[in-house]
Amino acid sequence: MGELEAIKRGALEIIPEDELIAKLKLARPLRIKAGFDPTAPDLHLGHTVLIQKMKQFQELGHEVIFLIGDFTGMIGDPSGKSETRKQLTREEVVKNAETYKEQIFKILDPQKTTIEFNHTWMEEMDAVSMIGLAAKYTVARMLERDDFKQRYQKQQPISIHEFLYPLIQGYDSVALKADVELGGTDQRFNLLMGRELQREYGQAPQVVLTMPLLEGTDGVHKMSKSLGNYIGINEAPEEMFGKIMSISDALMWRYYELLSDKSLTEIQAMRAQVENEAVHPMEAKKSLAVELVARFHGAEAARSAQDYFETRYQKKSVPKEIKKQFSAPDPVWICELIADRLGFAKSRGEARRLIAQGAVKVDGKVVTDVNFQFQGRDHEIIEVGKNRIAQVAKDG
Repeated sequence: MGELEAIKRGALEIIPEDELIAKLKLARPLRIKAGFDPTAPDLHLGHTVLIQKMKQFQELGHEVIFLIGDFTGMIGDPSGKSETRKQLTREEVVKNAETYKEQIFKILDPQKTTIEFNHTWMEEMDAVSMIGLAAKYTVARMLERDDFKQRYQKQQPISIHEFLYPLIQGYDSVALKADVELGGTDQRFNLLMGRELQREYGQAPQVVLTMPLLEGTDGVHKMSKSLGNYIGINEAPEEMFGKIMSISDALMWRYYELLSDKSLTEIQAMRAQVENEAVHPMEAKKSLAVELVARFHGAEAARSAQDYFETRYQKKSVPKEIKKQFSAPDPVWICELIADRLGFAKSRGEARRLIAQGAVKVDGKVVTDVNFQFQGRDHEIIEVGKNRIAQVAKDG
C-alpha cells in the first residue's frame, strides 16, 4: 500500500489533497497533530479511530503530536451541542489528562510520540495577545458554524467563551506549527480555523484530515459515554469482548475498516467469505473482538475472554469448576460482598473500580451502581471478570 493510500484509508475528507501530496514530498517528517479534551477519564473505541490514524502516520515515519487540551477542556467544546457545555474544573481536567497519557500508549509508540498540553502556551498569553487573536475572526463567520447558527436562530444562549474555543484550537496549530491536523467530522470548523490562523501568523496552512465518527453499540448514535453505547479501552477484557460481539453484522465491517490492523484486502476477502456463507458472521466478529481485546489487554486475555464468551453465552452455562457457593440472606452492599465476603477483590476500593469498568454482573446484568444492594432471596449469581463466579446457596 502506498503512503497516500494508507493515509486515505477510512478518511472522509482531506482538505486539500493536493497540499498533502506536496507536503509528503518534503524531505522531512511531517508534524501530525490531533487534540483530545480530557472531559472524561476513559477513552473509548470511538477515540481510537483518530489514534489508529496517528499510528499509521508514525509507521510512515512522521512525527505525531498527541495534544491534550487541558486548557480548552475547561471551556468545553461546543461542537454539535445545542446548549453550553458544563465547564470542568482545573482539578478534573488534570486528573483525566493523566489517565489519557497512560491509555494512548496501548496504541501509539511512546518513543515516537510527543505529548503536549495547550495550557503551556495559553497560560502565557496575556490579555493583549488574546484580544489580538480574537480580532482575527468575525462574529459573522463564527455564526456560519452550524451549531452556533441553529442556536442563534432558536434564540438559545451562546456564551462568549464558546467563541473562544475554535480560536484557541486553531491557535494550537500555530503554536505547534502543525503540517496536518486530524479530527472527527464534527471538528471540521475548528480544524479549518487552524488553517486560517496559521496564514494570519505567517505559517504554511495545515492540511485537514477528517475521520468518521464511530457509531456505538446501538449502531445509531456516535459512541459516547453519556449515551451508554461505548466500549471503553480500559474495560475488563470479557466485557469488551462481549460488547464487540453485540454490534450488528453490518456495523462490524465499519469497525474493521476504522479500527483493525488488517489490510483492506484481508478485510474484503473475509467479507466475501461471509457473504458467500463460507464463514459465519459470528466467527468474523470473534476475530475482530480478539484483535481489539488483545490490543488493549494482551493475547492471553483475549483468548480467555473468547473462552468466557463461548462458555457463558453460546453454551449458556457457568463453568462448574469456578463456581463458588455462598450465603447472603440479608441485603449486602455489593462492594462489601465482592471484597469482604467473597474475596473477589483486594479491597472495597478495588471493588468500586471493577464496577466502574463494567466487570461486575449480577444474574448476567452489568452492575453500574456502586451502591447496589445484593439480596440473596432475589439474586442468584454474581460474576467478577471472567473466572470469579459465585452462586447463592439456596436452602433445601
